[in-house]
This record gives sequence, C-alpha cells and structure tokens, in this order.
Amino acid sequence: MNLLESQNPMSPSTTAAATEYRPQIASIRRQIASISDDLLASLPVIEHLTSEGRRGIIARYSAVLEGNFIYWMTGAYLAARSGESRAIAEDNLLTEVRDCHPGMLRRFALAAYSVPSDLDALAVYPRLSAVRLFVGRLSPAPLMAMMAFFEGFIQGFMPYLAGLAKRQGSEEMEYTDVHGVCDIEHSEELFRALELEMDLAGDSREPSEYLFEGVHLLRDLIKAVISSPGIFRNVN
Repeated sequence: MNLLESQNPMSPSTTAAATEYRPQIASIRRQIASISDDLLASLPVIEHLTSEGRRGIIARYSAVLEGNFIYWMTGAYLAARSGESRAIAEDNLLTEVRDCHPGMLRRFALAAYSVPSDLDALAVYPRLSAVRLFVGRLSPAPLMAMMAFFEGFIQGFMPYLAGLAKRQGSEEMEYTDVHGVCDIEHSEELFRALELEMDLAGDSREPSEYLFEGVHLLRDLIKAVISSPGIFRNVN
C-alpha cells in the first residue's frame, strides 16, 4: 500500500476489501440471529419458576446492564474507525444518557422486588469480567458485532422480562416498553456500523476466526443471567 492509500480510508485496496466483505454480511446476520434465537428458546418457562427464580433473573440482568451497557457502547464508540459507525454509537449513547436508562432499569427492578444482591452480582461476575476485558481491547468490527447481537436479543427478551416482572406484582413497564421499540432501530444501525468497520478492516481471516468472540462471550454472560440452580418450582 502506498502513502496515499494509507491516508485514504477508501483507497482502491480498501474498496476491494469492502467488495469482498459485503456478501458476508447477510451470512453474519443469520449466524448472529441464530445465536439470539437459541438463547430465547432456552429461556425458562415463567410459569415453572419460583418467585426467587423470577427475582433472580431480573436481578442478575439488572446487575449486568445497569452499570455496564454504557461502558460497552462507549467502547464501541472509541473503537470505531468509520465516522458513520462512530455516529451510530454516539446516538445510542445519547439516548442512554439523556433518557437515563440506568435509572429506568433501577425503577423496573425496584417495582419487581428484584434489586440485585451481592450474590446476584457474584453469580455473573466471572463472565461479566470476560466481556469487560474484551471491550477494553477496542476491536472495532468484533465490538460492533457484539453490540448488534445484544440489541437484537433485547427485542425478543423484553416481553419475557416484562412477564417476569408482572408475575412479581409489578406494573412498572417503562424500561421494557421503551427497549422493545428503540432497540429495533438500534440493532439495524449497529449492523450497518459492523458492515462499515469490516469494510475498513480489510481482514483476510474468515469472520468465524475473530468476529464472533464478543458475541460468544456475551452469549455466555446472558446464560449466567437466565440460569441458576434452584430457580424452578416442583411441577410434578
């Protein structure tokens, strides 16, 4: 690559890489959707959960999201090489901060009698730490893939989370109502950001070799949120 190409993010060599990567985006989206669908299919049946089981899922979810989502998205913003993908992450952050989504989530947990305890935080800590360390590496395309996966998963998870809260006697549904709608647009935008970052990366490796690391780490963290010993009542 000559000096002019290195200074131009859309030089001929980068454009060639972009042409190579675009056909892969549809396949990547299908793989990410499949991972999300598998997680949603594994959710415990609400009617089979004890009150403590319902409380635990809400509490562990809150322990993860309240203090970490903005960190994850900030990592995506800092890592972004494309101005457009950086703007997508910035817009998401603006919504999170301006509308105080952490406060919205705390009200949701309070109303469902599901404020996280020390034990809830400890239950997710090892896998949460792995996600934090991954975000700290600031790898643009893998970070965008992780965030696109999460926003897509949330669309399907919000009705389930609301169902848990209702069984806990809560009528505070602002958090689930807002995220069931806004995350549809956010997911699409983040897939666009992923495509832009892949275009700029020009990485010759197959996506499975590097792109899904964050997706898999976050998937494992979500599994820790939704599963815990002793959460089921006796249904025999």
